[in-house]
Amino acid sequence: MLLLNPKRPLPLPLDPKSQELVGKTIAFFEAKGKAALRRDDLDRVWYADFLAFVKKEKLFATFLTPSAWGAASRWDTYRNAALNEVLAFYGLAYWYTWQVTILGLGPFWMSGNVAAKKETACLLEEGGIFGFGLSEKEHGADIYSSGMQLVPAGAGSYVARGDKYYIGNGNEAARLSVFGKIAGTDEYVLFAVDPRRPEYELVRNVVASQSYVAELVLHDYPVTEAELLLRGPAAWDAALNTVNVGKYNLGWGSIGIATHAFYEAIRHAANRRLYGMAVTDFPHVKRMFTDAYARLVAMKLFALRASDYFRSASREDRRYLLFNPVVKMKVTTEGEKVIDLLWDVIAAKGFEKDTYFEMAARDIRALPKLEGTVHVNIALIVKFMKNYFFAAAPCPDVPRRDDPSDDTFLWDQGPAKGLGTIRFQDSAPVFAARNEPNVAVFREQTALFR
Repeated sequence: MLLLNPKRPLPLPLDPKSQELVGKTIAFFEAKGKAALRRDDLDRVWYADFLAFVKKEKLFATFLTPSAWGAASRWDTYRNAALNEVLAFYGLAYWYTWQVTILGLGPFWMSGNVAAKKETACLLEEGGIFGFGLSEKEHGADIYSSGMQLVPAGAGSYVARGDKYYIGNGNEAARLSVFGKIAGTDEYVLFAVDPRRPEYELVRNVVASQSYVAELVLHDYPVTEAELLLRGPAAWDAALNTVNVGKYNLGWGSIGIATHAFYEAIRHAANRRLYGMAVTDFPHVKRMFTDAYARLVAMKLFALRASDYFRSASREDRRYLLFNPVVKMKVTTEGEKVIDLLWDVIAAKGFEKDTYFEMAARDIRALPKLEGTVHVNIALIVKFMKNYFFAAAPCPDVPRRDDPSDDTFLWDQGPAKGLGTIRFQDSAPVFAARNEPNVAVFREQTALFR
């Protein structure tokens, strides 16, 4: 009963307004229907109908505006996870425009620029989407080597020169938050860019998708002090902390995609008879479905628990910085395994263009590779292992956090350093209290690893 089922949705532990908006989002996609979703995917149709729905219902404005800047909004990681899952359930493209809006908003909400925050809240209210101008064609996400420059032009003004690459929503964003350096210095800067200005060149969409992932160039794009969001170490920290906020969502993208594929696969197998029996009655098929289900439930449970650490975090308690990359790395790669198990059951059916599965099998591969590759996140996880396994310390218990409150710490995370000082509770007593055979095996494996 843990898995999302739009046909028989269970009451989510959300407040009534959030429940209503999630329900309306499900209803929008159900009314559109799978045939139209697949047709738009195959024809690479820009999802203007979905964005019109976002505007009409103030969906992003309600979910992605901190309460300090919106009349009836908050940024609540728990309820955001619910919308994450729903959007990915119907297609990666819909999830993606939400995801890159989250990334684009990060520097605005982390900024001390009050006027920019007010403008951002108004743009969201009007249905605007956002984007994050971090990566570059020559440097990827190596922000040490950023080539985007702000050149001083006198009287507190600048012109921006440079290009950015792989920038989601770069075609229709109300604003982009763009990372670069002050020319002639090593001072980092984040500034706001309006894609509608003539100095903004939209070069092309670099992917074959409904989504627009832009290559763009700024040609002496004028920037005033009022459009500067962050400078110096604060800009550097905000860039990394924005990725910390955004990459958690990738696990939920995998959960949504894999759940829809699971339903489609089991429906096909249950209705197909071979050698006088239903395919779902074959022992090896039962094993593969059970394996896929167990992995999918574990993906969701871990991501939910990681949300608790995220929402309970403070500058004194940053344990979320371990669990967050595990969601990014492990939940997304488990999603690939779920799809592979299901594909071994439905075989050639998984290639048919009128199935959701054909789209899922393609799109599930993207999530381990976005917002830092699996390898990058494993390297990050390794930084915590010494303290996690060999330097346990007393830490406050983290409760289940499904309360309807604003996650204000996300916009005040502080310096993105000092990972080696983060300590963790001893996990052994938690597992010692359980008697299940698989937990006993896990205790043995953990001891051997140590």
